[in-house]
Amino acid sequence: MTDLAPARAAPPARAHQPGGRRWVSASTPGPVREFHATLPGYRPTPLVSLPGLAAEFGVATVWVKDEADRFGLPAFKILGASWAVNRALSTRAGHVEPARSLDELRHRVAGSGVTLVTATDGNHGRALARMARLLDVRARIHVPAGLGAAAVDAIAAEGAEVVHTSLIYDEVVETVARAVEGRGDDVLVQDTSWPGYEDIPRWTVDGYSTLFAEIDDQIDGKADLVAVPTGVGSLLQAALQHYRSPARVDRPAVLAVEPATAACVTASLSARRPVPVDTSSPTIMAGLNCGTVSEIAWPVISAGLDAAVGVNEDQARSALTDLHTAGLSVGPCGAAALAGLRVAADDPEMVATLGLDARSVVVLISTESITANPIPTDVDGASS
Repeated sequence: MTDLAPARAAPPARAHQPGGRRWVSASTPGPVREFHATLPGYRPTPLVSLPGLAAEFGVATVWVKDEADRFGLPAFKILGASWAVNRALSTRAGHVEPARSLDELRHRVAGSGVTLVTATDGNHGRALARMARLLDVRARIHVPAGLGAAAVDAIAAEGAEVVHTSLIYDEVVETVARAVEGRGDDVLVQDTSWPGYEDIPRWTVDGYSTLFAEIDDQIDGKADLVAVPTGVGSLLQAALQHYRSPARVDRPAVLAVEPATAACVTASLSARRPVPVDTSSPTIMAGLNCGTVSEIAWPVISAGLDAAVGVNEDQARSALTDLHTAGLSVGPCGAAALAGLRVAADDPEMVATLGLDARSVVVLISTESITANPIPTDVDGASS
């Protein structure tokens, strides 16, 4: 796995690379959306137009892809977890092709005795626990220090065993990866990668393709800029693979947005190499508090990403307030996309790289509901 020694300097606030849109992806995710359509409660999540934000930025349209209710869960993560579980358990059962439906997957895993295992900072663990419940298998979810009680309780409510640690997220990932070695009934479903562990993270990324396929349907494929909240880079990788497909006529710019205290993608893009950062400082954007770029995501990010920015707590809170005022029940990670767009829009070089102008159609990915990541202070900063 990648050396997790923290960077000595604070990560840079922003980085950009003109020419990212020229990169072409060869990824083909497979029949992902067809499988998702068989899960209980499938429907495309809303794409909401916010004219007030369009006026603020001087662009044609600002859309928010609202993932506050995905299969009854308050975040997008089950898209990746469900497809990765399908591919992993189908392969384990000796099938070359993934199951086409949840019922087919249930038949394949019946009596297998498997336990789905992961490290999580919240939403991925709950999504994996939900898949375990749907398949009637066990789940063991390891959580870092400082994860909120509400997030932990939600994972436990899905029927999973929750293992508490005193470690930061990246250290939990390392510990769990070592712990499952040689345990044949444990299936590690992690959404970040390292040498020798690439298939399941890649399948997780493929699972996120449903989100972007829905956006294409909802706005007839027309987008000029897509802002993506970014942790280890898996959702960002999915966005880049989708928007850099050789089949696309349009080539929208893609902006990665991270907490300023955990801006590993921004630091890596600036350095032109993977740079781990120290994530011991708390952030309300808990689901993005990741210090190491996914091993498989980095080649895609380094080739196809246009720009990345780090946002601070005040910027995230301001965006959260504005989105709540607009009637969206987004969480801090979801609000990060708007906060990042504001940072980028104040930088002429970033504006030029992203191609923002009066004709631009902007899509902000809001990855979670406020219920996915309750915070100890309200959005105005007062104690609650």
